[in-house]
Amino acid sequence: MKHVNYLEVEGRRVEEAGARGVVLRTVIGDLDKAPNFHMRVISFEEGGATPRHSHPWEHEVFILKGEGSVDVDGKTVALQPGDVVFVPPGSEHCFQSAQGMEML
Repeated sequence: MKHVNYLEVEGRRVEEAGARGVVLRTVIGDLDKAPNFHMRVISFEEGGATPRHSHPWEHEVFILKGEGSVDVDGKTVALQPGDVVFVPPGSEHCFQSAQGMEML
């Protein structure tokens, strides 16, 4: 078993081209011997964004706080606390924060 407050997990600033103002905390992952699931908390500064990218795995996202938007394959929707997003495998996507945002 693992029990930890997410703020105790060291964050990693996302440095890929196109990223700005994003910190990622892997709260459950490979180090926990979790081969099928990773849980990450992603924090955005005001105006922060992930790079536009795609990969062969899906994302399931829950917006914890703040506001922003997500663009998936050219369709953009606004995000607010409580919203859930599913990004299918292979879809080009990008998250952006309007006022600061945190998502799981």
